[in-house]
Amino acid sequence: MFNFIKRLFRSASSLYEHVGRRLVNKLILLFTSIIILVVASLTIISYQILQKESVDNSISSTTNNLLLVNRNLESYLDGIEQLSLPQIRYDELNNALIHEDRDYASRMYLEDYLRGLYYSRNDLESISLYLVDRQKYYSITKENYNITVRTGTNPVIADMPWYKQALISPSNSVFQSFVGSASATGYAIDTSQSFMAYHRVLRTISTRAPQAVLSFYFNKSTMNDILKDVPFAEGQHLLFLDPEGEVFYADDLDYYAEMKKAGFIDRLPMSPPSRITWEKGSGKDLVVYDVGESRGWQLIKPIPYKQIYEAATTTRNLSFLIGFLFLLLSVILVTLTSNAITRPLKKLSHQMSRFSSGDFDAEAKVKGRDEIAYLSRHFNQMVKRTNDLINERYKMKLVEKNAILKALEAEINPHFLYNALQAISTKALKSERYDIADMVDALAMTLRYSISGKDIVYAKEELKHIKRYLALQKARFGDRLQVEYDWDETLMEIQLPKLSIQTLVENSIKHALEKVSNPITITIAASVEPDYSIITVQDDGPGFAKGKLEQVMDSFHSDWEDRNPDNESIGLVNLNTRLKLLYGESAGLHIRTAASGTQMDMRIPRGSGQNG
Repeated sequence: MFNFIKRLFRSASSLYEHVGRRLVNKLILLFTSIIILVVASLTIISYQILQKESVDNSISSTTNNLLLVNRNLESYLDGIEQLSLPQIRYDELNNALIHEDRDYASRMYLEDYLRGLYYSRNDLESISLYLVDRQKYYSITKENYNITVRTGTNPVIADMPWYKQALISPSNSVFQSFVGSASATGYAIDTSQSFMAYHRVLRTISTRAPQAVLSFYFNKSTMNDILKDVPFAEGQHLLFLDPEGEVFYADDLDYYAEMKKAGFIDRLPMSPPSRITWEKGSGKDLVVYDVGESRGWQLIKPIPYKQIYEAATTTRNLSFLIGFLFLLLSVILVTLTSNAITRPLKKLSHQMSRFSSGDFDAEAKVKGRDEIAYLSRHFNQMVKRTNDLINERYKMKLVEKNAILKALEAEINPHFLYNALQAISTKALKSERYDIADMVDALAMTLRYSISGKDIVYAKEELKHIKRYLALQKARFGDRLQVEYDWDETLMEIQLPKLSIQTLVENSIKHALEKVSNPITITIAASVEPDYSIITVQDDGPGFAKGKLEQVMDSFHSDWEDRNPDNESIGLVNLNTRLKLLYGESAGLHIRTAASGTQMDMRIPRGSGQNG
C-alpha cells in the first residue's frame, strides 16, 4: 500500500512538472483548481445546509403531526374511561351485582346494562362483566349479525395478568394490548379483530373490596382512523406505546422487538429532544416521538435518514452535474483566455531568446497598453540602446587608443612628485633650512595620504594627517591659528571617511580665520553618545553670514544633478552625502553658528560598520 501511494505521488509530481513547463498550462491548472474548489465547496456546504434543513423540517412537521394525533388518542382513551364509569346508575348496578345469583330481575338488569353500553359506541367488539366472588361472567358480542349475551364461569380469569394488574392499579383500571403474544383474556371471545381491551374494577363503597371487573374490547377501526392522519411512507414505522412501553400498535413487530431488545425504547426521555438517532445495522433512522400530556402514552415514528436526505441528495447530484458542465465551459474559457494572455509572452520570449543568442535585431510587436505591451516596449528600447551602446563602444575603442597615447605622454606620476619633494627636503636640510624641510616633508606626507586608495580610514590616521595639514597652515597664518584637541581615546579606532575632518577644518579657516585679523582657535573633539559617535570641529570666528547657513542646509537636501559645482560649500555638501551613503540616513552633518563662532558635528551611528 505504501509503495502504491509512493508511486502515485511520483506520477502526480511528474505530471505536474510536465504540465508546469508552460505558463498556459499553469494558468489552466490554477484556474481549473480554483473552479473545482469553489464548485465542490459550494456543493458540499449547500448539501450540509440542505441536510440540516431537511432534518429540522422533518422533526418539526412530524412532531406537530404526532402531537395532534396523540391528543386525539388521549381524548379517545378518556372517552373509554368515562364509558366504564357507572356514574348516576352506580346504586342500581351495585344492587344488581349483589342479587344477581338469586334475582332474575337483577340478571336482566345486568344484561340490559351491557347491551346499553354496547350500543352506545360503534367501535366495540365485545363487553364482559366478571363477578369476582362467584367467578361468573357475562359477555356480550355480535354473532351472525345478532347481539348475543352469554354467561359462564371460569376460575382461570383470576390468574390472568391483566386481572392482577387491574386489582393493584391505583386507578382501578388497566389497558390490555393484543399486539404480540400477550392477548389471552380468559373469556370465550374472539380478539382477532380487537387491538386493545380496557378493564375497570368495580369496588364496593363500604369495604372497597373488588366486586366486579368490566372489560371492553375495541376493534381496530377507530384506532386506524386516528393513526391514518400520520403521514406514512415506505421504510417508515409507527409505534403506539403505553407509559410502561407496552406496544399497542406497531406496523412492524420485528422492528419494535429489535428496538425493545436493544433497550432503545426504555432510554427515551419523557421530554423529546430535537434529535434522536436509532442505528440498526448499516442504516440509521431519525426517531421522532410525542409523549401525551395527561396519560404519558407515546407515539413513535422512526424515519430513515435516507428518505430525509433524498431531496438533499438529489440537489447535490444536480449541483455536481451543473458544476461539471460549468467546469467544462470554464476550462474552455480559461484555455482561450490563458492562450490569449500567454501568446504575446511567448512571442516576447522568442525575441528574448534571439537577443540572448547574439541577434541584436530582435524586436517584439507591441499591441495594446497592458503590462505585456509595456514589457515589449521596454524590451525594444533595451535592444535599441544596446545597439547604440555597441556602436558607441566601437567608436570609443578607436578614440581610446589615441587618448591612451596622449595620456601616457602628459601623465605626471604622483610617486615622481612625492620623490621630487623628498629631494627638495634633503637639499633644504643640507642648507640647514629646517623650516623649509619640515614644510616639504609635511606636504609630501599630505600628498601621499591624499592619493592613497583607501576611502575609509581609522581616526588615528586622520588625526595624523590633520596635524600635518595644520602645520602647513600655521606656517601660513603664524600665531593667528590656534589648535586644540579634545579627542576621546576610545574613539581612536573609529572609522571615518578620508579627509572628512580636513573638510571641516578648511571650512573654519575659510569662513573664520581668513575673514578676521585676530587669532582664531579651532577645537577638534570626539565624544560618544548612546546612539552616535560625534566628531566636532569648532571655531570662535564670526560665524556664517546671515542667510548663508540656510543655503548650506538647503543644499544638503537637493538632488545630486541639481548641485552647483561652483558652490563654495560644495565640500560640506559632498561630506554630508558621503556620510549618508556610508552609514545611512541617520548620519550626516549638523551645523550651528552664532556671532561667537561655528560648531560642525559629524554624527556617525554606533554599530553601523565602524568601531567605537
